[in-house]
Amino acid sequence: MDDQQFKKFRDLLDQSYQWPDYYEFKFILKVDERLEALNKLQGFTITETPSKKGNYISINARKLMKSTQEVLDVYQVMSTIKGIMSL
Repeated sequence: MDDQQFKKFRDLLDQSYQWPDYYEFKFILKVDERLEALNKLQGFTITETPSKKGNYISINARKLMKSTQEVLDVYQVMSTIKGIMSL
């Protein structure tokens, strides 16, 4: 995500939420990276859905967030996982 997209996303979060509020993150990743993702999402309410072939997993993670910056920090931490896609 370039700086302009990052600013646009930050502005959208600021306009759409009044913190504190619940925010749901959605990630798709290879099954091999599942435990790393779950370790980074401790304290979240997690829902997992495997792909039909079982190679990928979709993770929905919900948590009460205090600010836009806290949401952005989670995306930053999760971006360190190889091949992860954020929705």
